[in-house]
Amino acid sequence: MMSAMSDRQPTLPNRQTPFSEAFKQFIAQGWAPHDPVLPAPLPAAGPARARRDAVSAQFPGERLVVPAGGLKIRSNDTDFRYRPHSAFAHLTGLGTDREPDAVLVLEPTDAGHEATLYFKPRAPRDSAEFYADARHGEMWVGKRPSLEELAALCGVDCAPVEELPDRIRKDAGTIPVRVVTGVADGELAEVLAEIRAGLDAEAAEAVAAADTELVVALSELRLTKDGYEIEQMREACRQTADGFAAVVADLPEAVRRGRGERWVEGVFGLHARHVGNAAGYDTIAASGEHACTLHWIRNDGDLRPQDLLLLDAGVELDSLYTADVTRTLPVSGTFSPAQRRVYEAVLEAQEAGIAAAQPGATFSDVHKAAVAVIARHLEAWGLLPVTAEESLGEEGGQHRRWMVHGTSHHLGIDVHDCAQARNERYRQGTLEAGMVLTVEPGLYFKGDDELVPDELRGIGVRIEDDILITADGNENLSAGLPRTADDVEAWMADVWAGRRA
Repeated sequence: MMSAMSDRQPTLPNRQTPFSEAFKQFIAQGWAPHDPVLPAPLPAAGPARARRDAVSAQFPGERLVVPAGGLKIRSNDTDFRYRPHSAFAHLTGLGTDREPDAVLVLEPTDAGHEATLYFKPRAPRDSAEFYADARHGEMWVGKRPSLEELAALCGVDCAPVEELPDRIRKDAGTIPVRVVTGVADGELAEVLAEIRAGLDAEAAEAVAAADTELVVALSELRLTKDGYEIEQMREACRQTADGFAAVVADLPEAVRRGRGERWVEGVFGLHARHVGNAAGYDTIAASGEHACTLHWIRNDGDLRPQDLLLLDAGVELDSLYTADVTRTLPVSGTFSPAQRRVYEAVLEAQEAGIAAAQPGATFSDVHKAAVAVIARHLEAWGLLPVTAEESLGEEGGQHRRWMVHGTSHHLGIDVHDCAQARNERYRQGTLEAGMVLTVEPGLYFKGDDELVPDELRGIGVRIEDDILITADGNENLSAGLPRTADDVEAWMADVWAGRRA
């Protein structure tokens, strides 16, 4: 990777080559003019305006500051791929690779709030930024939008980010300011610290509580998806199903190559990057006993024909909405009797959880329904030291040795969406039409678990689907992927037959 003068690393004398005056004059010449036609609004622009109106109604008379966040260093002067903060993306409609360090400000007015998006627009071609700034320059990161272009895209008035400090300072003593915390850095963080300096302990505590209230409100705003979001989730699930099919098609090659978990991760990642932004989270490609590690993302193991592959993966679209799907697949294409026994128990538990995901039920009802089936099977197999009923009681929990995690989480623009919502709105909250949640029970029998019979050791199974709550029930958004053991085997055979054809 090449380097130039950059505000990320202002003093790198061993890597900088000075620019001559002749070069500066020459580089500014001979460029075609920028296209004067403004871009069409993003599909999310209209829904984002409605979301801003909803936030405005909750906090009248207050200045609301929602940063996109900046680039994060991966190594020295190289950064991780940029992704804006989810609250910022939700309120602006701007998705992947859009405007590091941008800040959305909702300024209070008599009619509610006026939104302004502060960011760094592209520089003219006769400026040093154009050719010498590795963080913002067009030569380095591509053509940035103008103020007018970004305003046309997202339907929000735009201003240079250099004007933001004065906006934040203006009337800061009389207009309450709430900020999405943990995101601001650089000059914005300095200005916020400045206007809040000198607060006594009680006032500082009140300010922190006000910021937290905004964070919670923006998280809870995402609990119920609008029509645009629901269609994005459907599309993410459709693309994820195609990605799983691509993995199955290449399983023989993954076995042959060795280190097949990495091959699986790579195949899915290629598909996700091609059709969307990326995988929505680190893919879990867990073969054999690795499937008994819930968040196995090292993906450095071999695939063996006698093993299962637990693939937990989702495509994140350019809009940043992601699927989150798990299928447990026999690498050979056929479940062994022991594998099928575990698989069908987990599938029964998932069916119970999906059936419980109804409008008016509580979020925790889904887990209770699924785990009751898990406990019943564990009792029938002679693994529980108590009855299933006792294990499910408050003083029990023995079944959690083999399913330690919860069954569900909200899903959307984050894979674990709405994570800052209050417990009474989340775990104890009532399910409503428009909510999207996962249903993902599992059973995990580690290879060194001496309480488990030999034929079950090293088997890990999870089945996960993305469920939309509807007015009269639910819709399985990821139903395009087979779930029963027979259907999984038939699907894999069809995929391989198609590849050979």
